[in-house]
Amino acid sequence: MEGMLANSNLCISAWHKHRLIGIARSLTDFHYACYLSDLAVGLEYQAQGIGKKLQALTQKQLGPECKLILIAAPTAHSYYQHLGFTHNSRCWVLERDAAIAT
Repeated sequence: MEGMLANSNLCISAWHKHRLIGIARSLTDFHYACYLSDLAVGLEYQAQGIGKKLQALTQKQLGPECKLILIAAPTAHSYYQHLGFTHNSRCWVLERDAAIAT
């Protein structure tokens, strides 16, 4: 977790008192593309608009032409569609073991 946060260049968080309840963690050049690597909200805080606000605050930091890109878990597809994202089937993933074998 420490390395994930240290090597991200855009992190937006949500807090309730002194408790972290949500985070949007991204890698971006701020002009062309922003990869929203993690958007997470604690279970007891979901369905309150926190994820939507984290995504909106992330987007607000980006240039006007910068695309927000993410890979969603299958159970989250309808959530991202609800936020206005469009599905794109052009994603490719190279697992670490496969990359080493070649």
